[in-house]
Amino acid sequence: MTNYRPTWAEVSLEALKQNVKAFKDYISQDCQLMGVVKADAYGHGLIPCATSMIDSGANRLGVAIIEEAIELRKAGINVPILIFGYTPREAVQEAVNHDLTLTVFTDEIMEEVIRAAEEKEKSVNIHIKVDSGMHRIGLKKGEDVLQLLEKNGSPYVHVEGIFTHFSDADNEDPDYTERQFHHFLSVVEEVENVHGKIPITHCCNSAATITFPSMHMDMVRVGISLYGLYPGEHMREWISLQQVMSLKTKPIMIKMVYPGEPISYGRSYEPERPIEVATVPIGYGDGLPRALSNKGHVVINEQKCPIVGKVCMDQTMIDVSSVEESNRDAVYTFFGEPGEGNISLKEVADQLQTIHYEITCQIGQRVPRKNI
Repeated sequence: MTNYRPTWAEVSLEALKQNVKAFKDYISQDCQLMGVVKADAYGHGLIPCATSMIDSGANRLGVAIIEEAIELRKAGINVPILIFGYTPREAVQEAVNHDLTLTVFTDEIMEEVIRAAEEKEKSVNIHIKVDSGMHRIGLKKGEDVLQLLEKNGSPYVHVEGIFTHFSDADNEDPDYTERQFHHFLSVVEEVENVHGKIPITHCCNSAATITFPSMHMDMVRVGISLYGLYPGEHMREWISLQQVMSLKTKPIMIKMVYPGEPISYGRSYEPERPIEVATVPIGYGDGLPRALSNKGHVVINEQKCPIVGKVCMDQTMIDVSSVEESNRDAVYTFFGEPGEGNISLKEVADQLQTIHYEITCQIGQRVPRKNI
């Protein structure tokens, strides 16, 4: 689709590739790297990011739901793909048809995987999810896993992996993560004593991959940090990453606004002196948080300029009085690589009291991604 509006998100595939290589160098040669591309690659664009990750050395991909995995397969991506979350019973056959790896943690899904695999006479890999303290999905005890595995007598269904997920690995206090890890190890040991070695044990997300090298096991699952973002600022000293996404726009109108002339809905901002105001064609309908009203900034020619008035659904106003030459061709950057003088996603997230994951994920589809 042709995009006429001068608003876009730049996605640096070169930065993404460098981040993949940084993690490949960070982990051992015996440890696999899974690139996590769920939620449209955290808003960066599913297919281009997945392709770049694989080209740069990622061994596998991880997604949240079957629809994401099927989209990857239809794009010709043939590496192993693990679906982390719940796959409805009626979708299991499709997963088998597309050679997808399913996470299993219920009798119902185990039985359906067996039925679909035997009907097709097709080998299917599954990973068992262990709940070590996240209390989201998964089986808590080794005996629970063993009871589940007792149901599998099929020569077509292979327990390729077993994994857990850390809930607090970005905390500088390692206590809870270590407790989760040791719980997971105890479950794995109990299961392997009965069923033998499980080929792929894994537990590390981005935060744990950076902070706990001793927990890397057979594979690490790196998501947000492949996009150049740190789960915690203290992790910067461990590995050097480049922010992949920048959000940019250009003004569609620039005019003077005077005292007594309130700006935008609700009249929440009124200048105390004459100011030059630029209107840009992006708003909360594009995923630009409305909470940045009278709080956020853009960078224009290395100059930081404030958002004034409420962010509208499709348009936002910027005070560009401090910019020496404001014109319609200037690029306004809401966030980007801080090394290039831009506002970092962390700074935006801190302003909004949220996490940078949320900001990239909510940039809407009507904002085109330009791969550079």
